[in-house]
Amino acid sequence: MNTQNAIEVRNMSKQFKVDYEKAHTLKEKILFWQKGHTEIHEVLKNINLNIKKGETVALIGTNGSGKSTLLKLMTKIIFPNKGTIETDGKLTSLLELGAGFHQDFTGRENIYFNASIFGLTRKEIDKRIDEIIEFSELGEFIDNPIRTYSSGMYMRLAFSVAINVDAEILLIDEILAVGDQHFQSKCYNKLKELKASGKTIVIVTHSLDVVKDLCDRAIWIYKGELRLDGDPIYVIDEYLKQVAIDHKEEKKKAIQSGKHEFRGVVFIDAPKDFAKLEKSREKMVFQGWEISDDEHAELKVKIDNKEVENVQRIPREDVYDAYLESYAGFMDKDKIGWKVILNLNEIEEGSHTLTVSCIGRQSNTLSEKEIQFTVI
Repeated sequence: MNTQNAIEVRNMSKQFKVDYEKAHTLKEKILFWQKGHTEIHEVLKNINLNIKKGETVALIGTNGSGKSTLLKLMTKIIFPNKGTIETDGKLTSLLELGAGFHQDFTGRENIYFNASIFGLTRKEIDKRIDEIIEFSELGEFIDNPIRTYSSGMYMRLAFSVAINVDAEILLIDEILAVGDQHFQSKCYNKLKELKASGKTIVIVTHSLDVVKDLCDRAIWIYKGELRLDGDPIYVIDEYLKQVAIDHKEEKKKAIQSGKHEFRGVVFIDAPKDFAKLEKSREKMVFQGWEISDDEHAELKVKIDNKEVENVQRIPREDVYDAYLESYAGFMDKDKIGWKVILNLNEIEEGSHTLTVSCIGRQSNTLSEKEIQFTVI
């Protein structure tokens, strides 16, 4: 193994055997011995990669691509059918929420159990336990049984232990999506500290902004194969192109088979429902966003059933990122948003209704949003 590498993967493949209609009793085996069948699923195919010491690397890909399996193979929770995976350095992992925790023991007791699994002695844990508890922000709950914890509290405790075991290699699955925004930010700031200190970090995440901000490299796993490895911005761009192509092809097949119903979403950001708009403001911006998987869908904006003209389409990257997996291939991030600038002097005083509709190719309403506002 190269001394510069923290992880080396060589010609590695992983298969899982899936038994269908498996007999569970002797009677079933005798009566239905010909009924069941087995399939072999090759989850990862001939993977080769090096992760250098001190690198922060993201594994990206759609659900079922094999990225989480690759992370588990690195931890040696499971083993490859072919090839090898070698690691150099003390390793800690956050793969499944609360893995290694005992439900009936307190958070404090589980810190000792969990940290000992990572190789810390009782004395070493004693020195760090106050720091672990402080980072977790569990306060008085630390002495409650963890079966009483929420999923967010589980994550706080698991992360707090994992980052305090002085491991050279840290492997993290998507669990950081759990918890409130404050603690997520705290976790990512801590990961940046660990990165700056020279730790090797491998992270599986669907948050592409995190990959761009935190990682030196992105590795794209596509249908079990290593598709691309390199600069995060370039790899993510190629990944999104393929996601859009795949998603569009799947939808087209469903449409042709008659199994797909078109969908849409519309939203009004401003004004808010029951807002009061003063004529003295003269002009008011009405805006929101609209998406649909119907390429022929149209956006209609109406005030009191009268269609508004000159509707501008504007970029909305936040909406694009949020709906990427559901509407990939059917969204133009530069035209997701809509905006109308209206002269309030042209609108009579009193109550009005703003209606925004996404109208499909067959003139059916895919989605509609309606709010009330008052001009005074």
